[in-house]
Amino acid sequence: MDTNVATFCYGLLLLVLFGWYFFTDSERAKRVLGTLLTVLIAALCLYMAYPPFDKRDDTGKLIGKPGKIHLGIDLQGGTTFLIQLTVDPSTGKQITKPMVEQAMEAIRKRVDGMGVSEPIITPQGKDRIMVQIPGIDVNKIAEARNQLKQVAKLEFHLVHRQSNELVGQIEAGTAAPPVGYDIVTYETTRGDKTSTSKLLMKRKADLGGEHITSAGAYFDAQGWGVHMNFDKVGGELFGTLTKQVFEEQSRMAVVLDGKVQSAPGVEKGAIYGGSAQISGGNMGESEARALASALENPLQTPVVIESERSASSTLGKDAIMSGVNAGIGGLVLVLLFVVIYYRFAGLVAVVGLIVNIVVLFGCMAMFGFVLTLPGIAGIILTIGLAVDANVLIYERLREEMEAGKSLPVAICSAYDKAFTVIFDANATTLITAGILFWQASGPVKGFAVTLILGIIASVFSAMVVTRMIFSWALEFNLIKRISMLHLISGEGINFMGKRVLWISISLAVAVIGIGGFALQYPKNLGIDFKGGDFLMLEHTGPVDLADVRVKLAPLNLPDISLQKESDATANKNYLSIRSPIDTADKIEAILFKALPDAGFKEAAKDRVGELVSGQLVNSSLWALGLGALGIFIYVTIRFEMSFAVGAIVALLHDVVITVGLFSIFGHELTLIMVGAILTIAGYSINDTIVVYDRIREGLHSGRKGSVQAIMNASINETLSRTLLVSGCTLLSVAALYFFGGPVLHDFAFAILIGVVVGTYSSIFIASPIVLWWSGHKGGDLRTEVKKAETPAVA
Repeated sequence: MDTNVATFCYGLLLLVLFGWYFFTDSERAKRVLGTLLTVLIAALCLYMAYPPFDKRDDTGKLIGKPGKIHLGIDLQGGTTFLIQLTVDPSTGKQITKPMVEQAMEAIRKRVDGMGVSEPIITPQGKDRIMVQIPGIDVNKIAEARNQLKQVAKLEFHLVHRQSNELVGQIEAGTAAPPVGYDIVTYETTRGDKTSTSKLLMKRKADLGGEHITSAGAYFDAQGWGVHMNFDKVGGELFGTLTKQVFEEQSRMAVVLDGKVQSAPGVEKGAIYGGSAQISGGNMGESEARALASALENPLQTPVVIESERSASSTLGKDAIMSGVNAGIGGLVLVLLFVVIYYRFAGLVAVVGLIVNIVVLFGCMAMFGFVLTLPGIAGIILTIGLAVDANVLIYERLREEMEAGKSLPVAICSAYDKAFTVIFDANATTLITAGILFWQASGPVKGFAVTLILGIIASVFSAMVVTRMIFSWALEFNLIKRISMLHLISGEGINFMGKRVLWISISLAVAVIGIGGFALQYPKNLGIDFKGGDFLMLEHTGPVDLADVRVKLAPLNLPDISLQKESDATANKNYLSIRSPIDTADKIEAILFKALPDAGFKEAAKDRVGELVSGQLVNSSLWALGLGALGIFIYVTIRFEMSFAVGAIVALLHDVVITVGLFSIFGHELTLIMVGAILTIAGYSINDTIVVYDRIREGLHSGRKGSVQAIMNASINETLSRTLLVSGCTLLSVAALYFFGGPVLHDFAFAILIGVVVGTYSSIFIASPIVLWWSGHKGGDLRTEVKKAETPAVA
């Protein structure tokens, strides 16, 4: 059977089983279907993800089968270029899809000529191309940069036969230039001497480079040069041109990208062989080979390199090691906590979490997603979030057992009642993750991918896998009762009665955060948002920042930032330098020469132009705005508008305070921070939705008491879940902060702040805002909730 047909049939089978599982009311059917789904999905994911990564020897040679999960540039080492196609605005032309496709094909052929393996070239928007070159040597990045941006527009122009005489007369004002001719300047190099000459050159080209069929570098007594062959039309045009040059005893100018390369004459008559050569000047081997490649693959549209990000393979390996250690550390901490607190139910959650991770990696391999360093952070964060659904179910289970229900009935009731809140909470988180995936690019998109897949996998493992395990345990009488710790009790705490105090505290902290951000601005903006260069150097010897500043003083760089960082896991030290754009190469050259005892080695280098940095600011604001709008619409539909207002206010509260405190502690806002902020927004709304669901349940069920009293009771009832999930998330993020390495240090720090602030807002801010807004507009929240309530599929 064809592989595609088999895959389709397998997927269709899973879809049918899922539908049957969620629509059946039979516990026996759910048990069997859940087992089939778990086995089939886990088997498929294991098959698709094994082996997960490449295994190579010391020389870099692949051992065994290639890995199924592709690593990003930041993990395997290499360089990423973001290229923009440009046109002269005065011409009225616009970048078209064929122009982008032609540029991509030309760039692909040039990159292939560099001898690198598996380059990734993809369009970005309407006029940009992202080029990812894995494994490229640091010393060849400049060559690659020149190769990518060189248009290689080759032209042959006739030089006026009286060029030498007329140039002097025209410049002296005693003669007018002939119609259709211009004076041009070109340089010739002989040995170490460079001389400048002027030509009277025909404005219109007699022959263009589009007729070149092949080109190659050669070496002879004159040095390196480039030979080229023309197609039939080009050969005839070249023969006509050389015939005219020979008969007039003039010259022809060889012009590359608007610059005259040489102006040879023709000594032995017309050349009809269909070939030509470019030689002379100060051309070396690398220049000759690069020019030959460019001539074979010319760009019809000029391009500029807007940003450039590179990472050494060593830094990538260290990042993987740090990420793995952080992941294992976070996983162990969370699993220990869950097992100690929930005992047998905790062991069930552990099995579900293992299935969660298998499904996550299997889906990444299945759909060809790239694992990046922020993606590893997303996986670690998923470990904390995956516990959320289990805690929701287990806290419901505790309530059902305390109500006197038998264990089988309590388990079924807990899963059925927890479904709605798990669905709503994760749907809102998916909204922010989906928008992040849509708006982001490169490594940050990798974070969004792992977060989305992690959320989906965690819901499956909690609602299907763990329920199936409980069902089989009951079927074979393996459990008769379930016990768990109950260390957090929220009975009788008057949260709503002191709402003015809580809101006042938040306003004070928010004002301090905004002030701190304003005082640090624009120093608190990374190069992603203000443009510039970032250079990370690994060093084996001692480095003094004051000494570094002295050595860099001749460059006279007013806006330069130096920072020492370390990776405890890899036992390595780094010097990070942020400087104005196009200065990193000069800084690197000076430090390598002036401080040889430091043992500097380039670990990473980024360059972001002002144009792309401004667009990143706009896209980031759009992402935050669209995320807030999506959450507002969803919460309004699922709950009521008052709840949506409360959710957005709590979200803004969390973002403002997190960004403000982040700046006060001296950290920079970078592109990856946008991912952190959207993650915080998703986490905050996830927490808030859990409280809202309990309030909605109380109002809809006709519970006695005022709306304020019901809200207060709901916050108390969900307090245990809120603090437990926050604690588990903090454990996993703390592991990322301490063991994730310097690259993810700021990201983890922002998430730590966000988790604490988000927990605070879900308990103390969101519900008071709902109550205030409902009273402000003069409606009855109880009645509005009943109208907005929609039946949920259990």
